[in-house]
This record gives sequence, C-alpha cells and structure tokens, in this order.
Amino acid sequence: MSLDQTTRRAVLAGSTLALGGGGAYYLSRSADTDGGSLSPTMHASEERSALGVDLAGKPIVGDPDAPLDIYYWTDFQCPICEQFEREVLPELVADYIESGEVRLVFITLPFFGPDSMTSAVASRCVWEQVRESDPAAYWDWHAAVFDEQGERNSGWAGADNLLEITDSVPNVDADDLAACLEDDRTAFEADVEADAAQARSFDIRGTPTFVVFDPDAEAAGTLVGAQPPERFGDALEQIREA
Repeated sequence: MSLDQTTRRAVLAGSTLALGGGGAYYLSRSADTDGGSLSPTMHASEERSALGVDLAGKPIVGDPDAPLDIYYWTDFQCPICEQFEREVLPELVADYIESGEVRLVFITLPFFGPDSMTSAVASRCVWEQVRESDPAAYWDWHAAVFDEQGERNSGWAGADNLLEITDSVPNVDADDLAACLEDDRTAFEADVEADAAQARSFDIRGTPTFVVFDPDAEAAGTLVGAQPPERFGDALEQIREA
C-alpha cells in the first residue's frame, strides 16, 4: 500500500490524507511484548508545535527532541482506541518512542457524548496535577481508565466512576481530581473544545486518528482507526523520506 502524504500547510488547511485504511484491522497478538508493564518517559510542554498544536495541557510521551511526532486524537469511550492502547501502543513505545525517534502527543477528543467530555476534562485535571511532580503517574491513570472501559455513556466514564478509578492509581489524588472537576471544569472544557475545533480544521472526523509529522520537512499524513504496528512503521519510514 502506498503512502499518501501532505504538507504542514495542507494539514492546517484541513486536507490531511490517509496513510492507511480504516478501523477494520484487528490484532490477535498480546500487546505486551516483554511480559511487563510499560512506564515510558513523559513530559510537558508550553510550546506551540510546528504542526500548530498548542502542547500546553497535553501529555507527551518520549524524547522532547525526537525528530518525528505522532499526534493521537483519542476518546476514553472509543473501543478502537482501547484496542490500540492494548495491542499496538506498547509496540510503538518499545520500537520507536524509547529509542528517541518519536514523541507521541495525546489529544483528547470527546467524540461519543457527555461522558467523553467528562473524561477529557478529568484527563486535563490529572495531567495538571502530576505533570511537574510525577508525570509518569498520568500514564498509569490513563491506562487504568481504558482498562475500565464500558458501554458508551453508561456512567462508567462519569465523574463518580472516574474518581473510583483514580482512587486505585498510585500517586494520583482522587480528592484533587474531584476539586478540579468542580472548580476548573468550565475552563478545561473550553480547552477541550478548542482542541476539537482544531481537529475539525484538520478534517479529523473520529477516533482514533493519528497524524505522523516531520517538523523539519513539514511532511505529514494520517492513519485512521485500528492499524497494526507495521503500518505505523511504514508511515514513519515514508514520512522520514518525504
């Protein structure tokens, strides 16, 4: 399958082209390639990236100076996102992120309803809580929420259940999350809505969607839906050569 590419200018004009197919690919292998749990390096940034994404408030996995970016639009209620997190993300971390080749930017996109917005705001709250003191704790919280994924808008991703999940995650304070959801929800909802508006400007219409980007070449392309690890490898290779 050939790789369709576009430039940063085209991405910002909302005309990003797909690198691969949609969400029909299902993996049968376990994602945990080494039999252990992952705890990759995470960091925060206040910059606006070369793609035009405001990185403030967004968890970033990998070397801040990695030559390639993957932007990952996700919804905690999205079943294909859960599949990606469980079956593909560990291989991306092991093969490309831990080597310093790629950094991955998480962007919550509340696609499936009210609980999607609540969980997106909670994600912002937790990242704000741990980003300076213990950014790796966000990874554990993020994984714990996906591990508890249930039926959409059934309440599993509502505030009460998210607080229960948070209570089980080391180094994340459920009381702080409760206070944030009470006091800061309006401000964080505005941030999430701004990210959603930018996603629409990029012609992103669902989750999971990934933009693979080379800041130096300003070459970019998208992967949409459930893709095997080798599609990410192909995409990265072709963007590097653009």
